[in-house]
Amino acid sequence: MIDFWIGAGLLLLAALAFLMLPLLRGRRVQAEEDRTALNVALYEERLGELAAQRAAGTLTLEQFEMGRADAARELLDDTEGGETRRNSDLGRAVPLIAAILVPLIGYGLYSHWGASDKLQLAREFTEQPKTIEEMIARLERAVKAQPESTEAWYFLARTYMSQERPADAAAAYEQLINLAGRQPELLGQWAQALYFAEDRQWSAQMQQLTDEALKGDPNEVTSLGLLGIAAYEGERFEEAIAFWERLVATLPVEDPSREAIQGGIARAREQLGEPASARVKEPAGETAAVDAGLKVDVRLDAALTDDVQPTDTVFVFARAMSGPPMPLAVKRLTVADLPATVSLSDADAMTPQLRLSNFEQVRLLARISRDGNALQGEWKGSSEPLALGHDDTVELIINQPDTP
Repeated sequence: MIDFWIGAGLLLLAALAFLMLPLLRGRRVQAEEDRTALNVALYEERLGELAAQRAAGTLTLEQFEMGRADAARELLDDTEGGETRRNSDLGRAVPLIAAILVPLIGYGLYSHWGASDKLQLAREFTEQPKTIEEMIARLERAVKAQPESTEAWYFLARTYMSQERPADAAAAYEQLINLAGRQPELLGQWAQALYFAEDRQWSAQMQQLTDEALKGDPNEVTSLGLLGIAAYEGERFEEAIAFWERLVATLPVEDPSREAIQGGIARAREQLGEPASARVKEPAGETAAVDAGLKVDVRLDAALTDDVQPTDTVFVFARAMSGPPMPLAVKRLTVADLPATVSLSDADAMTPQLRLSNFEQVRLLARISRDGNALQGEWKGSSEPLALGHDDTVELIINQPDTP
């Protein structure tokens, strides 16, 4: 940021130079006025001498008039142009006041409306974080600089959970839900964060959140898993089995968490005296849901060729038309890769809870970001709403400014 403040300081000095010129000129005018006053005093003194000599009879009337005319001519020669200079003195105080107020007002206005924090943050995002703590610090500054960014709040909440900071994650999810609305996926994750933050003690708030989530989406995976855990730890094994079986039926076949959940079901059956080898029946059509995806042909508008660089990052992602604002699937490219054809499917999901196959309609977007920031870039392109399983390749042209 030091280069920014140096540049701002140089611009301020240039502005002050224009403001101070009248003041410097005013000093010269003052010196001229002082000289004019001295000349007037000398003129009056000369007239006095002439009058005394005339009274003493040493000067004739003609000589007296000639002396007075000479003195007047000398005074006029010395003060020629003085009237114009005196008029310039009227605004002498204005530049001095402006020179004091401009820096103060400029700093105050920039402090209120400026974006130095966002500029610094954008520069930091151009470099890969060296530690998870550094990444968390960046995300915390991101939500402070852009408190309306639902994506920044979502990534921060997920990062808090991965670092076993459930209390901070719960606060982040609450803020996210205030911005994005009470989406079932977010309600379930908020309830999960609260559950671990409160030392795995079930509460009425968690029950209300999971009930609301399942009402909006009966297959909301986080709520089903969390209710199964709470039922198992409360020794309500039949309820735990029911929730977990619904969860397994929702997860893709290749999901690695299926085995762990089936193990939990087996343990719950053992507690009920049932055979541990009981298996969950795979739902019909599961494979079709897993394979569902979209093919995207990403291109850059020819008019923007000179406005981008080959190393600029290109993010291609899908968002639900009716659902959470976070991306469901993401691919990362560079401008040098364009044009390119990519496929988006459940394999590209950012989290197991948010998958393409869970939604009927999505919108595709592509974003170019010079600093590698997935939340904000310079150019973007978007598609019309698309049904999942769209057979044809979707053409996505990046041709619009990416405004906040």
